[in-house]
Amino acid sequence: MGGCRRKKRCGLSSKMKDFSKRVIKIALSIPSGRVATYGSIARAAGGGRQAARSVTGILGRAYYAGEKGIPFHRIVYSGGLVWTGSSYDAKRKKLYKKEGIKIDKKGRIENFREVVINF
Repeated sequence: MGGCRRKKRCGLSSKMKDFSKRVIKIALSIPSGRVATYGSIARAAGGGRQAARSVTGILGRAYYAGEKGIPFHRIVYSGGLVWTGSSYDAKRKKLYKKEGIKIDKKGRIENFREVVINF
């Protein structure tokens, strides 16, 4: 007895796979020197209000599955707040500088409105 036992669950799984593929494609399309928010990526991929919360997990799984070109530093919180962690901070700051993105002392992009992409 192959396939799905519950049609409702199978449909959701298929939709989630499609959503995940769109999230990855959109993230890979963010050009150098620009940023996108988790929310704008989720909306562009067809997700609802809470879908932004799943973007990091989707991209993390894609990275560990072999998609090494994901520009994580170009994906930021709304309002231009950047995510940094002790193991990534120096690398990300170097990438931001290389791409001409200026970060203030509070961890926000100074010219956010000029560099943010709205899909």
